[in-house]
Amino acid sequence: MPYILSIVTFLPLVGALAVLMARVMAKSEEAAAGPARWIALIASLVVLAVSVVLVAGFDPSNPAYQFVEMVPWFAGASYHLGVDGISILFVLLSAFLLPICIIASWSSIKERVAEYMIAFLILETLLIGVFTALDLFLFYIFFEGTLVPMFIIIGVWGGANRIYAAYKLFLYTLLGSVLMLAAMLYMAATAGTSSIPELTAYDWPVGVQTFLWLAFFASFAVKMPMWPVHTWLPDAHVQAPTAGSVILAGILLKLGGYGFIRFNLPMFPDASEYFTPLVMVLSVIAIIYTSLVAFRQTDIKKLIAYSSVAHMGFVTMGIFAGNDQGVQGAVFQMISHGLISSALFLCVGVVYDRMHTREIAFYGGLTSRMPWFAAIFLMFTMANVGLPGTSGFIGEVLTMVGAYQVSTWAVFFAASGVILSAVYALTLYRNVMFGEITNPALKAITDIDRRELLIFVPLIIGTIWLGVYPAAVLDITQASVSAVTAAYQTAIGG
Repeated sequence: MPYILSIVTFLPLVGALAVLMARVMAKSEEAAAGPARWIALIASLVVLAVSVVLVAGFDPSNPAYQFVEMVPWFAGASYHLGVDGISILFVLLSAFLLPICIIASWSSIKERVAEYMIAFLILETLLIGVFTALDLFLFYIFFEGTLVPMFIIIGVWGGANRIYAAYKLFLYTLLGSVLMLAAMLYMAATAGTSSIPELTAYDWPVGVQTFLWLAFFASFAVKMPMWPVHTWLPDAHVQAPTAGSVILAGILLKLGGYGFIRFNLPMFPDASEYFTPLVMVLSVIAIIYTSLVAFRQTDIKKLIAYSSVAHMGFVTMGIFAGNDQGVQGAVFQMISHGLISSALFLCVGVVYDRMHTREIAFYGGLTSRMPWFAAIFLMFTMANVGLPGTSGFIGEVLTMVGAYQVSTWAVFFAASGVILSAVYALTLYRNVMFGEITNPALKAITDIDRRELLIFVPLIIGTIWLGVYPAAVLDITQASVSAVTAAYQTAIGG
């Protein structure tokens, strides 16, 4: 299919325009809500179908960029799209999660429904654009553009402190990205091109690599987020609507890890090797410290948010191991986390829609009233811990195997973080699900309905399938990851 990348990137924008037309033609906000939901859902499903066609036509044995589109744009920059074995899975993950977000918001969002759907569809275009862009400045436009709809989603449909959380997200991310923009301008001026493949092949002097690496690291570390620039994430998650948390944890956090793999590791190999001990230290602190902080949380959503920071610690550890197992594990962990963390935030949304509180102390004994929900929550809790047979296990093990070849002490401490994750996750489950119902308000709570079951089924299938058959991801990423790590090892003399 010609121009398939442009189609999959901008189809959500077409859906957003259709929702806007429905809103304009409707006599009232309430009259526009129903058509807006259906148009957004249909548009997102079409995008998912096109992304499946894209993956079906992809050649995993070819490490080069495929489905390439290139049109000169301005000042030497180009509209340049392409995907490899790493980026194509994130395109699929983005397309996979958006219909789930729309169905999850079906009844919980009652005000400005059309505007809400438009924001999500625009966000989908920008996210897919990040993973398909092969021009430095096109990448930057998509990368920074994701901030705007996310800022609006949190700021308009979020909780009581939504304005504070939205501004904190915006300012943290923007500050790091200013340094990255300066580095991009220098790179384009020096190399005479803004093409990412050409810049990857460019031989940057060692002294220059250090500054460029730090500039890109500043942006991607905030986006991951790495310790200590992670503090925006718990606030953003707590204030965001359920679907906002799903897209934030499922896709937005992955932009940082994707950036490390696409820019820091292959473009600045000497600087990456030099700073690897620093990254290992920050990763280990993130895994252990945020696991301990998660254990002390009283808000379910904030606990899961801190667990995301800990899981991203495994990702950074795997990426900067700079070998096949580490980078493969990092990509797998990001895909896996996109499924598991999304499901956990949806689980929080189920009880929040019924009781309008996320306080752990409010709950207890839900198993007797919500057996289906209890089973689903248990499944994703165990996947989050890294139970063998789930996708969470594969990602953590692979990243630690890769990192072990570089730093045995980092893996030793990271493994203790796995134990800590079991402590806070199972404690949460025990407090919410087991025991007697002591809160009278919970005696009327109902189990999940068909709509809620519908959003969990694909996530359950994905989590178990990747846990049992990890080759579904690893076979696609193998050639591209090997090309990145082989070039990195050659550059550092490994």
